[in-house]
Amino acid sequence: MIKFFKNFRKDESGAVTVDWVVLTAAVAALAGVVYTGISGSAGTLVTNTGTYLTDTGTTLTATGGALPAVTP
Repeated sequence: MIKFFKNFRKDESGAVTVDWVVLTAAVAALAGVVYTGISGSAGTLVTNTGTYLTDTGTTLTATGGALPAVTP
């Protein structure tokens, strides 16, 4: 019985799996944090861009979806 416990303690066949599970969970959590930060900023950027285009009278429908030419 003592030999069984010694062999069980030295066996590392499942240790790599546990390492990969922990690493994958950390990457998934980091991706969630990054997504949360980017999604809020992207929404603000879209809102500010729309406000700017509205305030300057720029419409993309008048040019068929293309940006109007800038005159110097």
